[in-house]
Amino acid sequence: MEHQHSLPLHLSHFQKESAIVSRILSFFHSLALASLLYYRASFLFSINNTNIPLLPWVMLSTAELLLSFTWLLQQAFLWKPITRTAFPERLPKDEQQLPGFDVFVCTADPSKEPTVEVMNTVISAMALDYPAGKLHVYVSDDGGATVTLNGVKEAWLFAKSWLPFCRKFGITTRCPGAYFREEGDDVGGREFIQQKEKVKEKYEAFKERVLAAVRSASVGDATNKMTARDHPPFIQVMNYNCTDAAAAADDAEAADMPLLVYVAREKRPSQPHHFKAGALNVLLRVSAMISNSEYILVLDCDMYCNDPTSARQALCFHLDPNISPSLAFVQFPQKYHNVCQGDIYDSRLRSTFEVLWHGIDGVGGPILSGTGFYIKRQALCHSPLKEGLDLKEARECFGPSNELIRSLQRNYKPIAVNSKEQSLASLNEVQFLASCSYEHQTKWGEEVGFLYHSVLEDFLTGLILHYKGWRSVYCNPARPQFLGATPTNLTDLLVQNTRWSAGLTEVALSKYCPLIYGPSKMSILQRMCYVWMVIFPSCYFLSAWPFATIPQLCLLHGIPLYPKVSSPLFIVFVFIFMSSQLKHLYEVLTTGGSIKSWCNEQRIWMIKSLTCHVYGSLDGVMKCLGLRQTSFIPTNKVVDDQQEKHYQMGIYDFQTSNAYLVPLVTAVSLNFTSFVGGIARVIIEGNWDDMFAQLLLSGYILFMSCPVIEAMILRKDSGRVPLATTTMSIVFSSLILALGSFIVLS
Repeated sequence: MEHQHSLPLHLSHFQKESAIVSRILSFFHSLALASLLYYRASFLFSINNTNIPLLPWVMLSTAELLLSFTWLLQQAFLWKPITRTAFPERLPKDEQQLPGFDVFVCTADPSKEPTVEVMNTVISAMALDYPAGKLHVYVSDDGGATVTLNGVKEAWLFAKSWLPFCRKFGITTRCPGAYFREEGDDVGGREFIQQKEKVKEKYEAFKERVLAAVRSASVGDATNKMTARDHPPFIQVMNYNCTDAAAAADDAEAADMPLLVYVAREKRPSQPHHFKAGALNVLLRVSAMISNSEYILVLDCDMYCNDPTSARQALCFHLDPNISPSLAFVQFPQKYHNVCQGDIYDSRLRSTFEVLWHGIDGVGGPILSGTGFYIKRQALCHSPLKEGLDLKEARECFGPSNELIRSLQRNYKPIAVNSKEQSLASLNEVQFLASCSYEHQTKWGEEVGFLYHSVLEDFLTGLILHYKGWRSVYCNPARPQFLGATPTNLTDLLVQNTRWSAGLTEVALSKYCPLIYGPSKMSILQRMCYVWMVIFPSCYFLSAWPFATIPQLCLLHGIPLYPKVSSPLFIVFVFIFMSSQLKHLYEVLTTGGSIKSWCNEQRIWMIKSLTCHVYGSLDGVMKCLGLRQTSFIPTNKVVDDQQEKHYQMGIYDFQTSNAYLVPLVTAVSLNFTSFVGGIARVIIEGNWDDMFAQLLLSGYILFMSCPVIEAMILRKDSGRVPLATTTMSIVFSSLILALGSFIVLS
């Protein structure tokens, strides 16, 4: 036993080979960039002696400078990548020594977040391999929907059969929907088969009851939408409000259940509710009264627990005395069960979770990533209560509830919810904490809890925690700890990324911008990582559009913007391009990708840079200027069968808004015109040596745009680019050619 206690709970491994490769490539790439910038700068001083217009040269040089700056910042991610391994089997065997966990599952709109899938997430959280008495699951229903409340009740009843089945046979996949879909964990044996069939019948009956409730609720859809924006607080503990004759007859093992609490906070049209951050802060207060667990797991409603040991793996870091005092959260990667072969929309976010987060973990800890993280309650609600502190000051920080303030003390015992009568009496106090007026003139969302200054409440909250000196760790085991559903169509992908870009831009333009915020306890490298995060949407679109238009316009008019092929400086440009592409390909191949997925990542980067990064950045700027109110559109989780079919076949589906489609098709049309016209011009004039680089750039853009061109010209299915959109884009590209030519020539 002593030997077991002397063993470390986790180990970290420095990815030395990857770091060496990155540093060598970075060294030579930086030399090439320095040569490029010197070439551009020196040419500007001698441009009066040439026939080349100044404006396109300056615009292209600015775009190159922005990309160089973002590349430089991104090298901080690659300086010290590490991987971590946890050993949950080395945790104390005595369950009384283990801390409690609260699980927060957030949902907002049952029309976009299917209730059955949300309940699968809830059940998988209840089925974590952890003592039931120390596990408490809270469901935040921001829409106050009857179908969600009914779903939670049904989930509770089904879990009384599902949890004992998982415990008895050691089931690993504890999300019932995923388990019966994949037919996994077949341990064999007659008893197992009989029990499995019986539980499967109960699951199908559970699904049908939930779906029937959804169908019946759809009749009063207008009323439901009004209720979602205007309803009182409602909290219910399922353990003592969800009984029937059959449930009462369950054995003692089935009764060993985690606490399941439904929370619908108060919402009024005249009161700000701060979207997901506001919902999470209500859960923080409500859970402080009921369970007050030391650690909290936050899950999106579609991100189910795929490995029941995730809580124990997180504890391997939280209980390590060497890092625990300063450790705020343990972040697991977001992984998805419905990604198609080739990952045409880069839905895996491979670069983020397989490369960047390992890198930032080595320089201070990963960024808080929205879901799948175990966070310390103290990090969010750091108690200011010290001896002699005025209670008035505490109320100004945490609000008027004396019971909530007492919960911040170490010796506080939460309200005992061990019977129906006691829970009903106790919830009267808790209802007050879920009211929309509770946070008025307090520091909730400002200094306490999840912060409100951005729609990316997770990113900003993690940033402030790192400013304060907290650290985090990134754990990426072989088996995904959590699995979700990624967008399978272009519309949902671009809407989601527009929201992310807007949130990052809001932070970049706020007082919390990592470029200017101080004082900070972050390392220089970690600060560089955060700076890259907040500026990359704006920098990418500000550089992508000049690269997609300026060289092409100049190509049509025979204006060279790059060195001649015969010039030694041409090698510099080729090296920069090939270095970045080969480095990206190396990362893709070493993280389980393929050449096809590399190509798809390049393509989706171009699409995002030309569309959603533009709208997201502009949206963030307008919000900061007070010209637009903050809005939050939940990502649609409802699957369209035809779009899903296209996605799984690896076919791009362009059934999306013209706001996204027109800029993309316009850029492709412009490049096609410039490429064809440019080839004709160089054939006539014979100036291949001068214009080859610009032809190469247009050719590369067209190659990456092959799915768009195919959808414009060849495809006849529902996922094609509509003819009206193509026509409109051709008109816009013609206007750009005409106006651009006038500006360039002038």
